[in-house]
Amino acid sequence: MNILILSCGTRNKIVQYFKQELNGKGKVIATDCSRLAPALYEADSHHVVPKIDEPGYLDNILSICKENNIHAVLSLIDPELNLLAKYRERFLEIGTMPIVSETRIVEFCFNKYKFHEFLKGSGFNYIKSYLEKELLYEDIENGRVDYPVFVKPVDGSASLNISKVHSEEELEFLFSKYNNLMVQEFMKGTEYGVDVYVDLLSNEPTTIFIKEKLKMRAGETDKAVSVKNEEIYKLVQDFFEKTEAIGVFDLDIFEVNNEYYISEVNPRFGGGYPHAHESGANIPRMIVNNINRNINENTVGNYKEGLYMMKFNDLIVSF
Repeated sequence: MNILILSCGTRNKIVQYFKQELNGKGKVIATDCSRLAPALYEADSHHVVPKIDEPGYLDNILSICKENNIHAVLSLIDPELNLLAKYRERFLEIGTMPIVSETRIVEFCFNKYKFHEFLKGSGFNYIKSYLEKELLYEDIENGRVDYPVFVKPVDGSASLNISKVHSEEELEFLFSKYNNLMVQEFMKGTEYGVDVYVDLLSNEPTTIFIKEKLKMRAGETDKAVSVKNEEIYKLVQDFFEKTEAIGVFDLDIFEVNNEYYISEVNPRFGGGYPHAHESGANIPRMIVNNINRNINENTVGNYKEGLYMMKFNDLIVSF
């Protein structure tokens, strides 16, 4: 079995985990648009490819899949997930399984206001969100929301252009500078990151790992501790039952006054996934099982609690 990891960037651990899982019974091939992406050099072989928005990119990836007998392909960046979902059939025609949900799920996850509307209409707790700043001002005046608030792109990713805003003047400035913005109330409480795998064959969550975030850096979890929480397990299972999504997911959940709020859902490996893996939640193994047409056992909550993750910098020196 051969697996292709697209846009690997600095995600060295993900490449390592797939290599460990295949254990010589297949190869991990990686791609990136930069030869200076360090995770390339963890793979059994690698390809430097054009940027995803350049002409011929899809054909390039399909050629790599054919030439290397790739059984499964996944991407580690948001913009590429839509491409894999949209052209799913072209990959399947050559025997390659894209590890991603269908297009409507991917787009729903990335449009933060549509996501908010889904939560609101499906009976989940939701974070108050606004496309029109005038509606926010009205709620502030009536005491339903207060500063600070978060301003973010409706369809942004990687924490780009997200601002914590403390006044109407700041908010007006951002709305005059950028298009397609939305505003969310600031959630003051405990933040959790949740790594989930929804089985490709059974459509059931087969692992759910929870970490309490202790420190953030550049939009990613820098320090965290593994925890277990039955209410979060149930919330996540209910969410995926209603969305019919499959594959790998990274969720952000807030606990405020003993109530739980799903903030975001990303249909890919999150930056903090190594914490889950090292604690016993092995998603690459589940992907390999599915590609071998085996349904995974339910291992929700089967991981070590109280393990701390602390990220640090490392380097590769190469010719």
